[in-house]
Amino acid sequence: MAVEDKYISYRIYLVAFAVFLMAIGIAVKLTNIQWVEGDYYRKIAKERTVRNFVIPANKGNIYSSDGSLLATSIPNYEIRFDALAPKAEDFEKNVEALSDSLSLVLGKSSSFFQNELRKARANKNRYYLIARNLSYTQYIEIKNFPLFKLGAYKGGMIKEQKTVREHPIGKIAERTIGYERRKPNGDLDGKGIEWAYRDYLNGKDGKVLKQKIAKGQWKPIRDIDEVEPQDGYDVISTIDVYIQDIAHHALLKQLEDYQADHGCVVVMETQTGKVKAIANLGRANDGTYYETTNYAVAESHEPGSTFKLADLMAILEDKVADTSTVYDTHGGIVKYSGKSVRDSHIGGYGKISLARGFELSSNTVMVQAVYDNYKNNPSKFVNHVNSYGLNRKLGMDFEGEGRPFIPQPTDKNWSNISLPWMAFGYGVSVTPMQTLAFYNAVANNGEMVKPQFISEIKEWNKTILKVEKEVINPKICSNETLLKVKAVLANVVKKGTASKLYSKDFSMAGKTGTAAVNYAKDGGAGKYYASSFVGYFPADHPKYSCIVVVHKPSTVNNNYYGADVAGPVFKRIAQKIFTDVPSTNEIKDLNRKIKKQESNFNLYYTKLQNRKHTIPNVKGMPGMDAVALLENLGLKVKAVGMGKVKKQSLQAGQDIIDNTNITLELL
Repeated sequence: MAVEDKYISYRIYLVAFAVFLMAIGIAVKLTNIQWVEGDYYRKIAKERTVRNFVIPANKGNIYSSDGSLLATSIPNYEIRFDALAPKAEDFEKNVEALSDSLSLVLGKSSSFFQNELRKARANKNRYYLIARNLSYTQYIEIKNFPLFKLGAYKGGMIKEQKTVREHPIGKIAERTIGYERRKPNGDLDGKGIEWAYRDYLNGKDGKVLKQKIAKGQWKPIRDIDEVEPQDGYDVISTIDVYIQDIAHHALLKQLEDYQADHGCVVVMETQTGKVKAIANLGRANDGTYYETTNYAVAESHEPGSTFKLADLMAILEDKVADTSTVYDTHGGIVKYSGKSVRDSHIGGYGKISLARGFELSSNTVMVQAVYDNYKNNPSKFVNHVNSYGLNRKLGMDFEGEGRPFIPQPTDKNWSNISLPWMAFGYGVSVTPMQTLAFYNAVANNGEMVKPQFISEIKEWNKTILKVEKEVINPKICSNETLLKVKAVLANVVKKGTASKLYSKDFSMAGKTGTAAVNYAKDGGAGKYYASSFVGYFPADHPKYSCIVVVHKPSTVNNNYYGADVAGPVFKRIAQKIFTDVPSTNEIKDLNRKIKKQESNFNLYYTKLQNRKHTIPNVKGMPGMDAVALLENLGLKVKAVGMGKVKKQSLQAGQDIIDNTNITLELL
């Protein structure tokens, strides 16, 4: 018995020792949790029960210059169904009525929805998709459908909301308005105004601290937010929706008529550089056109004959030739280092002046004028081109601005044909926007301004930022050169390559351009033409400048030239702007006195003051004046005929009796 008690005692000691070790282990663990790992576990506990939630800031709107809404944020809803949430009796009672209601809103048959809902319940689907991209009105309507109106936990409806960016005016100017998006790797990117001014538009998100409660719901801990969201500012663009609509449809019509690949048009306010319209249309596989690339800003290519303005301006500025200097077109072909420069007109133009050569866009004339005067010092010519800003970017706010290329005599690739090829717009590369800024400087009396897409950033009615005009070059050439250049540009339309556009009722000035593109690619197999027209209107007092570029027009009828393809777009825009756009003209000098009016009034007033109680002699007075005078005397006047008073029924000098009738015969 003693031995058995001894073993029992050992076992008790062993158990006690084990319990002791466990107690020590627990104590060590508790101490470790409390002092070593405490922060980690407290952080996990807090994250699982208390969390900061982001309060998205409302994104600012983008407006046109006339107050039209170009881009705004609206809520977008996705509806799903938790098929296990409703009780069996509630589901059976309402599923048919719910299917009927969904059918009316979403367009599919009632039987389709009933089958899908029953299938979801049978498969225990707790996240079945009902519909995407619903408006707030549609969401509210669906929320009150049978079964769903019982609530999330009894009816099973799951609502997911996100904010989407909408363009109220549709696809017009879509590429310029742009976008901001998140790429698959999580990085943000974008285009246009939305991306360039995202720091102003996006605002700042807020934060709210919430605590987890039952059934996965979170409730704010405090009545106030940790960080209040700050709404984004509104951006006021320079775009005018009337002019934008005109430009868009004028370009679209020409692209469709010529089955062109793509094209662009920009309309700019001459003095300020404000872009009033910009359209960039590319052809899709189905033949329709839509905005994909900002060709006007991004596409740098050989401009062709529109570059000849740089030739003429440099020559006149250096006085190495004048508009009257005569050149022989040599039958329409001149050669440099074995390479031929040809005129589009077979046989050339004979002997013509420099001005006439520009008006007719003669390659041979312009190349000779440049080469003969600058062959010994090409840097002098190229420095002029550089001074016009054609060798550098404009510094647009948009990303992706095309890089210009102007060959320099110091380049290792400079050759004997570099200078003559530059003279008719080859071997160089510029964007349509850079070309427009150059021509706009001529229209703006030599002041080159940076194209501007934004005029103001506002918070409600408070101006946050006012975007002022930015001058790139205060004077690109002398006034003497400007006068000559303007005259020649006007003559291009009156009697040059753009004479088809001429109208005696509406003046325009500009230059046509037709450039072969990709002529060196695949042995010439990839060659196509880019037709352009750039200029300003009205020619005498320019208010707007405009460029039109159409790439790869159909060559079936051999009318792919700038005057035929791009020119009509320019003309249509120019004329419609001044006939369709609401007038904002101001009437000035309202208080200016006109001598004849003053004299007539004084005569009338004198006769009125001199009357006592007798009928005046109104013979010879205009009928309207005589009627007013006599009625003011208390007489009832009847006028017969039109013109001046020939006879009056009551003789002058008779006493006046109120309401007496008098008849005037007018002739």
